[in-house]
Amino acid sequence: MEITYTKCGDYLLPNLILKSRKQENLNKYGLMRLDYLKKNKSTLYQQLLMQDKLYDHLFSVSVEAENKVNYLIDKMVKLDGSINENLKVTNQMLWVQKMNNYKNTAEEIVLKELIYGDTI
Repeated sequence: MEITYTKCGDYLLPNLILKSRKQENLNKYGLMRLDYLKKNKSTLYQQLLMQDKLYDHLFSVSVEAENKVNYLIDKMVKLDGSINENLKVTNQMLWVQKMNNYKNTAEEIVLKELIYGDTI
């Protein structure tokens, strides 16, 4: 990849042109990953940005994180035999408590593995 530069004062700035493509909105996991990369992994962030791979990385992380959260919640609900439609009808607060607990647990796992992890 050949990069050309423009001189601005004493600095040479690369002439970077991003490919135009349709971009879908990122969900909260993609935005959290972006924030993490900017603040904690600036070298990786700049590398992905200059190679025009940042959006692809963020979108794949956001989709993977969403799928994994849903999978983990479903798995935990199946392992807990007490959560069913009957519980939802008879004791809504207990059902909501359990579902929120499972969602928070699943998100904590996903955040540690995918969002704040060092994997690409």
